[in-house]
Amino acid sequence: MEKIKEQWLDFFQNERREDNWWRRKEELWAKRGAEVIRIGGNGKLFRKLNYDNETFYNYLMHITYVIKQGQKIHVEEQVIPYQFRMIDGAIKNHEVIKRIDVESKREKLDTNEIREQESERFTYDRLAAVQYAERWWNSYNPAYRVFDVDCTNYISQCLRAGGAPTWGAPVRERGWWYGTDTWSFSWAVAHSLRWYLSGSTQGLKGKEVERADQLIPGDVICYDFGGDGRWDHNTIVVAKDAEGMPLVNAHTDNSRNRYWSYEDSTAWTPNINYKFFRIGDD
Repeated sequence: MEKIKEQWLDFFQNERREDNWWRRKEELWAKRGAEVIRIGGNGKLFRKLNYDNETFYNYLMHITYVIKQGQKIHVEEQVIPYQFRMIDGAIKNHEVIKRIDVESKREKLDTNEIREQESERFTYDRLAAVQYAERWWNSYNPAYRVFDVDCTNYISQCLRAGGAPTWGAPVRERGWWYGTDTWSFSWAVAHSLRWYLSGSTQGLKGKEVERADQLIPGDVICYDFGGDGRWDHNTIVVAKDAEGMPLVNAHTDNSRNRYWSYEDSTAWTPNINYKFFRIGDD
């Protein structure tokens, strides 16, 4: 394992110099008048497979960034799944593990039905939602199913922890809800939750605002990375940076206190679109 660690450190330093993710991270915070003053990492092996005289490894890399912005310092964290092969003592095919969103392939959503609901108020406990987001940002509540692409499932759990009422069961195309063996598409699919929040007037509700700085902890951001009308990702606001802009938590990849725009993400494109939702009736 020591040899693997040494070779991985060499790989990491090369990737940091050459790949876009590190350059984007530095540029993102430089635009905010901030800098990454320290970076650390720790890998955790979760699968090893010997096959046909080769060894395949899967591991999670937990990276921490200490960011200084004016007089304020905060820690951003990210967990990225990697895989590689070991051949004759050398690391080969070292790359990020790509995940398939099976739920989105099954998704159906009738947005007209959503807009026919009767209005109903609920009290949203933002502190409880944020506390849940902090508790489970890099782990999984055993009370819920874990999805291969888990971002929307995680956000839904945070919203439910904040008191958002579920409704619509057992019809998967209706409402926002979670059951033991099934759940609404809006619970687990990024595209469905985005459209649900745009139209819901019953149970969980969101009010669209124009700018990210209008959001407060407990609110939700939706991402269409390619600008193609298909919404890919959701995050929850957990804090603000020194200039009042949102920092977010997310699953897939698991992230904490990440700057809301995701410009440092490999999924980011210049065509990205965002939707900003204030949650609840306040």
